[in-house]
Amino acid sequence: MKIIQFLQTVVFYSAIFSIGSAQAQANYPSKPINLVVPYGAGGSADSRSRQLAQKMSVILKQPIIVDNKPGAGGNIGTEFVARATPDGYTIGMGNFAPMAVNKTLFGNLRYDPEIDISPIILIEKGPLVLVVHPNSPYKTILDIVTAAKAKPGTLTFSSGGIGGSHQLSAELFMQNAGIKMIHVPYKSGSAGLTDLMGGNVDMMFDQMYSAVPSIKADKLRPIAITSKKRSPLLPNVPSFAEVGYPKVEVLNWQGFIAPAKTPKPIIDKLNAAANEALKDPQLRELMLSQGNEIGGGTPAEFGALIKAEAAKWSAVVKAGNIKPE
Repeated sequence: MKIIQFLQTVVFYSAIFSIGSAQAQANYPSKPINLVVPYGAGGSADSRSRQLAQKMSVILKQPIIVDNKPGAGGNIGTEFVARATPDGYTIGMGNFAPMAVNKTLFGNLRYDPEIDISPIILIEKGPLVLVVHPNSPYKTILDIVTAAKAKPGTLTFSSGGIGGSHQLSAELFMQNAGIKMIHVPYKSGSAGLTDLMGGNVDMMFDQMYSAVPSIKADKLRPIAITSKKRSPLLPNVPSFAEVGYPKVEVLNWQGFIAPAKTPKPIIDKLNAAANEALKDPQLRELMLSQGNEIGGGTPAEFGALIKAEAAKWSAVVKAGNIKPE
């Protein structure tokens, strides 16, 4: 009899919990949402997060508060999201390196992007452009490959740090071209670009939003772009595919994520709000002006991108024997 009463009590409270959980999901969001950015204030991830947060706050009728948690190549902020309560009130900006590279690069990562994270939506993705100093003797990819093969390990390229899209673009290029160059990492992409413009390194793979203004000011010379096709912003710059390296395709990306086990109705509501925000004409114009492709779509589509990117960059990191600082 006591066992039956115990089981009835368990069933009763389980039903109460289920009803309460369903009501909470239906009323979501009923308080401010915390949006964790795994990089510092002022960068592209931070700026885009704040732009989306403003528009989604109006749609969801609740404030979305951006919380910067930089460090360890994006791992600190991303782990914070992975360990948060899966109730939809802590979400994050999931970026290229911490979501698709760092698991292989660091080895002892304390979160697994495929297990501990629920994708919400892809926000954007954009190519990088290989640039040199305007006075550089290198005017084409063939010039660079020829020089690198003539004197292996002498040409230099800068980056914003080990394991980011700057370095990995160069690593992918080297692996496909059969050349070896010297990596010169800096604390930020802007510092690496500044030293390139100062003539202290030979080249850099840089983000479009960062490189294009300097290209238009004749402070940099573009060589090739990492997208399949040419960019409308640089119509005279060939893609790597055009010059014989179709596998050198790199699109730096970012999108919203949540802790694993966040209820699907909440993920779907956030996805719908972000898709709606991405329709904003001013935001779209800004993203396109920076050379990016506008994201959107379903959580499953973003999840498939993360999985494919993780497999691709794991192979590149291992082949290049890349180690963290």
